[in-house]
Amino acid sequence: MNKRQRLDTVFAGGRPDRAPVLGGWIASPGLLMQITDSTAQDYRADPEGIALDAYRRLEMDGLIDLFVTPSADTYRNVDHETYVKASNSQTYEQAEAKVERLPSPEEYEKGFDFDTAYCHFRKKLIDTQTKCGDMVYMPAQFGAGAVASWYGEYGYENFFLLIGLRPDLGAKLFRLGGAIGRCRSRIVAAAVQEKLYPKAVLLGEDICTQRGPMISARFLQEHYMPALAYGLEPLLEVGCRPVWHSDGDVRALIPMLLASGIEGFQGFQPECGMLIEEIVKLRTRNGGKLLIFGPMAVTTELPVLTPDQIRQRVRHVANVCKDEADLVFFTSNTINPDIPLSNVLAMYDEMKKR
Repeated sequence: MNKRQRLDTVFAGGRPDRAPVLGGWIASPGLLMQITDSTAQDYRADPEGIALDAYRRLEMDGLIDLFVTPSADTYRNVDHETYVKASNSQTYEQAEAKVERLPSPEEYEKGFDFDTAYCHFRKKLIDTQTKCGDMVYMPAQFGAGAVASWYGEYGYENFFLLIGLRPDLGAKLFRLGGAIGRCRSRIVAAAVQEKLYPKAVLLGEDICTQRGPMISARFLQEHYMPALAYGLEPLLEVGCRPVWHSDGDVRALIPMLLASGIEGFQGFQPECGMLIEEIVKLRTRNGGKLLIFGPMAVTTELPVLTPDQIRQRVRHVANVCKDEADLVFFTSNTINPDIPLSNVLAMYDEMKKR
């Protein structure tokens, strides 16, 4: 099978010649330079080209993104000065007034310029796919489905105060988030119909900490999950399987997510109780097997295990998912400089044997 056939087979619930492997989240320029025998000067001149060369050498079947940093000396795109989610200089009163002025979901959808948005998305997709060659470019679409992470707009403190003090405005944000997510889903669905995007998409929201949901599960079930179900409809209608990015302890939300139309999970922090051995036993709302992107942990596995232990873990995952879930090998999150190159190479080499 070629790379696209391998991915398409898994997304359709079939059995490929081996489990596909996804890349795109190596966030360490040092690792990318080692894999490609490149210098810092080479990286500065063309970080995207170096990343693509690395993924070709690692024989990735698909790319979930092209994570590159502005220099060879950093491994994150944000730092303590640029990370605005904690505070963005708005007072609570300003945030509240801003939410009150937001359009209704119906007004947002009516004003959405689908043709222009899809034109931009389509061009970016085609241009990047050309660069990727035979690797399938399937960028994550975290804005699809429904928007929940409004803390990026209003700051963490203001957002959670809004939920607690003005639950009516919190509900309004989630309803609007469903309209925004549905518009984004329509764009992806159109690309799926044109066969420019495969029939699975990574999406989701960081709404859980390592101890569970940031907002009460009851509030999310009442206000966020209906919005998510509405936002996922365009994807499900064209047979595109939504895969939820699950940082933290998502267990309390999993039944709700599945009922809303989520068909798979990516992430898995075993230290938070997110165990692949348990999750693969779950089924979609239609009784189908889950689609798994993962679950190699960048916290408790890749930085600390030996290459032989990494290989054992890959074999274990393959055995656990066999007959239980549709598996695409991937990492739980970005590969950072604390992960040794020997572990990265051992992981990808063993994955291609499964």
